[in-house]
This record gives sequence, structure tokens and C-alpha cells, in this order.
Amino acid sequence: MKGDPSKLGFATRAIHAGQPPDPRTGAVAVPIYQTSTYVQSALGEPAEFEYARVQNPTRFALEALVASLEGGATGHAFASGMSAIACLMTLLKTGDHAVVSQNVYGGTWRYFTHLLEPYGLTFSWVDTTDPANVEAALKPETKLVYLETPTNPVMDVCDIAAIAAIAHRHGALVAVDNTFLTPFLQRPLELGADFVLHSTTKYLNGHSDSIGGVLIPKSASHGERFYFVQKSQGAILSPFDSFLTMRGIKTLPVRMERHETNARALVDHLLRHPKVQKVLWPGLPEHPGHAIQKRQASGFGAMISLEMGSFAAAKAMLDRVRLMAFAESLGGVETLISHPASMTHASVPAERRAALGLTDGLVRISAGIEDVEDLIADLDQALAAV
Repeated sequence: MKGDPSKLGFATRAIHAGQPPDPRTGAVAVPIYQTSTYVQSALGEPAEFEYARVQNPTRFALEALVASLEGGATGHAFASGMSAIACLMTLLKTGDHAVVSQNVYGGTWRYFTHLLEPYGLTFSWVDTTDPANVEAALKPETKLVYLETPTNPVMDVCDIAAIAAIAHRHGALVAVDNTFLTPFLQRPLELGADFVLHSTTKYLNGHSDSIGGVLIPKSASHGERFYFVQKSQGAILSPFDSFLTMRGIKTLPVRMERHETNARALVDHLLRHPKVQKVLWPGLPEHPGHAIQKRQASGFGAMISLEMGSFAAAKAMLDRVRLMAFAESLGGVETLISHPASMTHASVPAERRAALGLTDGLVRISAGIEDVEDLIADLDQALAAV
């Protein structure tokens, strides 16, 4: 791709950014450089590529691609989404404080509370749907505000721009987990955030065949720090997984459009179903965060949560699904359905889950790109068991 990539459209950059044709063969797909080391020409003459933990052309191509899509200075690819979060948190040290969305992915909660708190970091878990709550929680030692929006799985929406303005006035940085919406629908760096993270396992890869994560900073100085952490900790994404993720991103725009179209049809159907007590989706006008979501993003995503009223009702439904895959994760081309209380958020104490509205009757759907009539038929036959 020649010229300034920032002037090209999103779908064009998803296919071309960071991925020029191979200069030796003309291959349009970036090769998988499956090597552990590189021959150097002479002693004392530094080479561009020396050791694959530090440099790999396939991974570099993916990193350039995600940086372009999110509008960041650099991109950093890791072996998992949690590894990307771990890299981000190296910016904090003993005695530092972070304000965090009270409802985040269960693995994030587990990492912050079980692994980082023993090292002297402190966290305030806040209802970040109200920016005033964030401001009230800030302390002189606050270094980071960490947001998910929409949150997993109760779909709370945070005003990124308002929270970023507050945090910056108090000298804190802002990170946003953008896994649910992807840069196709929401770009937190443009809204004032300092960092954006993804589990590439989900929508960016999109095919349920790779585990990974990315971290994109707004500033080049933070990028230099993250390169150092990648080199030192070594939790980098493999060449093959980098290739798979790039291949998935090429179709991200068309997939996200179909994901959301299917989600909207499923929501409309579920709202009318007598056995479903409540549907949570930011695209509903009555959703508390609908107006904010409409302002700060170009869509509402394909993650849906529904309240069945009890564990027994949720189990009766989940045991009966045939087409939908009852499984962990989200964002694949296939529709995935799960029970957050016993799966993604099992590490969160029951009393905390209850306070967040994450009940034993809550079911989460990641709408895939199948024929929506087949998905509706599967829901209907599964709900008939309730």
C-alpha cells in the first residue's frame, strides 16, 4: 500500500495496512515467518531482525495493522488478551491506584485482585456509567482508569470522552477494553483514551481458531515501553496466530455488519418471547446507555444478554440449544451462547455477581453470521424446554 494509509477508508486499511506485497515474490498475503532466529551479516553490525521473541515480520505486520485501525502510535500483539492487560499494568507500581469499571471480564477482575493487589496495587471498583463516580474515586495516587464499554456481560455503557477528560485533569491515564465493539464500531483513542486493548481471540480473529491479544497506545513513548515489556516478558503472539488474526481482520467490516444485523433480529424476537424476562443490548432505545453508545460509536455490536429468571430456567434453555454452540468465548462467525455466572465470571464471588446484576439466570449470546431464521428457530426450540 503506497501513500498515507490514514487517508484510506477503514475497510481498505483492514485489508492493506501493514501488509504490502512481499518484495521478493509479490505474495499478497504476508508470509508466516516460522523461525526462531535470523542469520546476521557481521559481528558488530546490528540487523533489523535478530531473535524472534523480539522481532518477527508476521507479527510486525499485524501490529501495524491494528495500530492503523485504532489510530494509535504503535501496536503490540500478545499470546492472549490477558497478556496484553499484563503489559499495560506494568505502567503501575507498588502504591499506585486504579479506578476500574465495576463489571469487567472475570479474568480481568481475577488478575487485578488476586495477582496485582498482593504486590501493593490498589483498585476502586466503580459504576463507570456515571462519570461523577469516576471523579469521586480518583486519588492523588491514581494512575489509571480502566474501562470496559459495553461491559461484559451486563452491557453497561461508559462515556469514554467524559471520563477521559476527568481522568486527564487529575493526571491519570485511561485504558479501554474494546473487544466487544472492535475499531470498526468504536475507536476509544479518538475519544480521548490513552490505550485500547482487545482480546483478538474474539471479533478481530473472528473464527474461533486463535488465542491472542493486542494493546495499542496513543503515544509513541508508551509504545517504546510496551516493546520493552514484550521483549522482556516474552508473551508475544506466534507468527501463525498473527497470520490467522490478520486474515480475520480482512473481513472484519463485513462480519461486524452481519453480526449486528443478526443481533438486532434476535433481540426483536427475544423481546416478544414470554419466557424471556429481560433483554440487555445497547441498541435498544430504552437501554440506559443507548444515547451515549449512539454518540460515541457507529453501532451497537452483537453481544446480547438475557435474563431467564433462575438457574433452572437458564439450564433448561442451554441444555437444549442445537445450532448455537454452548461454549466460552465470543466473536466467532458461529453463534456462541454461555452462562456467565458459571463460566466467564465464575471467579467473581457470588455476592459480587449479584450486586452487579450478573445473576444465575443470565445467559449471554454472541450472535454469529448464520442465517438468522435458523438461529431464531434454535432459540425457540430451546426456550420451549423452559
